[in-house]
Amino acid sequence: MENPVLIFGAGSLGVTALDLFQRNNVVVYGLLDDNKNLHGKQFGDVSVLGETDDDGFLKLIGHKCEAFIAIGDTRVRKRLVKMLNERRKVQPVNAIHDTATISIMASIGHGNLIAARTVINPFAEIGQHCIIQSGAVIESQATLGNYIQIGTGSLISSEVTIEEGAFIGTGATIVAGVTIGKNARVGAGSVVVENVAAGATVFGNPAKVV
Repeated sequence: MENPVLIFGAGSLGVTALDLFQRNNVVVYGLLDDNKNLHGKQFGDVSVLGETDDDGFLKLIGHKCEAFIAIGDTRVRKRLVKMLNERRKVQPVNAIHDTATISIMASIGHGNLIAARTVINPFAEIGQHCIIQSGAVIESQATLGNYIQIGTGSLISSEVTIEEGAFIGTGATIVAGVTIGKNARVGAGSVVVENVAAGATVFGNPAKVV
């Protein structure tokens, strides 16, 4: 990536994204966050510049500056993506750790955070604006929709389908062929052996609705 990047979000995900870009020798122009207490805070030589809707900084995004959204709240992520699409006519870029292993036969959309030691195997499909935390494994032919969060060390087995907005907790295992419905939540450490309905929350081994 030739252009510098402006990161939306200065919390833990923002710091993670900052590290990912810097490890890939991408210049980070700064971070934006709506928490005024963070304004002016320094992360090394990178500052929190202002709020996420500050036109003074938003006008930089386009030909000379990229954007990345590092905010865990899906509603806020969607709002900011829509704003960037409509006002700046851009899509957020991907933030991919240099230790991630991604098959050249995998498909990956825009605006994803793919953390350290993640493995994405052949013919896996990753949508847009997903957060895939450290050490997660996405097996071959698994399909992830948009705005999905995959927790640290989780295993998404082959031919699993995870629909938009679903949350998979730390260390969860989704066995082969299972479908996780839209906006469903899977608790940390759970083993999911059957389909999960849209909007449901499951937990345990085997995972049950809670």
